Amino acid sequence: MNQLDALRQWTTVVADSGDFKQLSASKPQDATTNPSLILKAVQKPEYRPLLDEAVKKHAGKPIDEVIDRLLVRFGTEILTLIPGRVSTEVDARISFDTAATIARAERIVAMYRAEGIDTGKRLLVKVASTWEGIQAAKALEQKGIHTNLTLLFSFAQAVACGEAGVKLISPFVGRIYDWYKKSAGAKWDEAANAGANDPGVKSVTEIFNYYKHFGIQTEVMGASFRNTGQIAALAGCDLLTISPELLAELAASNEPLKHALDASAAKSLDIPKKSFDEASFRFALNEDAMATEKLAEGIRAFAADAVKLEKLMGAA
Repeated sequence: MNQLDALRQWTTVVADSGDFKQLSASKPQDATTNPSLILKAVQKPEYRPLLDEAVKKHAGKPIDEVIDRLLVRFGTEILTLIPGRVSTEVDARISFDTAATIARAERIVAMYRAEGIDTGKRLLVKVASTWEGIQAAKALEQKGIHTNLTLLFSFAQAVACGEAGVKLISPFVGRIYDWYKKSAGAKWDEAANAGANDPGVKSVTEIFNYYKHFGIQTEVMGASFRNTGQIAALAGCDLLTISPELLAELAASNEPLKHALDASAAKSLDIPKKSFDEASFRFALNEDAMATEKLAEGIRAFAADAVKLEKLMGAA
C-alpha cells in the first residue's frame, strides 16, 4: 500500500489546487482553491479561455463580480471531478469587514446555486480567520452556509472558530514551519524540528486534540505543507489539503505510514477549556508574533493576487 492510500484509511484527502485537470490522478474527496491558485491556473494556456469567457460573458459588470464568476466557474468544473466539496474564497481585501464578507459569501453561494450545485453539501466558503471573519462565518453558518476558516495560525483563532460553530478550519502547517525556521536562522536544527516536533505539526495537533477532547464538531484540515513528513505526522487529522506535487510523492512511496492523531485518545487528555471574546482574542493574537505576522502576510499576499487577477481581466 502506498502512503497516499494508507493516509486515506484515517484522513480525508483534499487537493489544494486550481488546476482541476490534475485532480483525476490523485482522486481526492474534496478540493480547495484560493486567489493565488486561480491566478496561477489562468496563466496557463489551457485555462486562459475560462478567464476570457468570464470577461466576455459578464462585460460591464463590476470587476469583483466577474472575479467571483471566474472562481465559481473553476469551482463548478472541479465539482464534476470530485465526489465531495470545493472551497471558494471571498476577497481577502474585505477580511476586516464582517458585513461585506457575509454579502460576498452569499453572492458566491447564489452563483453556485444558479449552476445547480447543492451548496449545503458541496460548497465551503473560505474566509480569513480574523475576528471579523470569524463573526461573519458564525452568521453564515446560522444561515446554512458552511465555511472554511483559512489563514489560521494560532490556538486562539481555532478556539474562536470552534465557539462560532464554523464547519471547518485550515491551520497552515508549512507557513508556521517557515516562520520558526526563519526566526531561528543558523540555529535551526531540521532533524530536531521534524515529524511530530515540527512547529506547524505541533500547532495542528494541539488544535485537533482540543476539539476532540471537548467534542467540538468543527473539522480540522491541515494545510500548506512543505514536505510529506509533515503530512505523515498528521495522519489521522480529519482532513489534509495537499498540493498535486506532494500527492504524487505520497502515491509513489511505499514507506510505512502510522496513525498519528487519534480522536479517541484525545478524550483522556488533561486539557483546560478556553474561551475568547473580542478583546481577549485580539490580545492573544497580538501576543503570538508568528500568528500576527503570518495572518497579515497571508492577507496581503491574497489581496495582491486578487489585484493581479483584476489586471489580467482588464487586459482580456
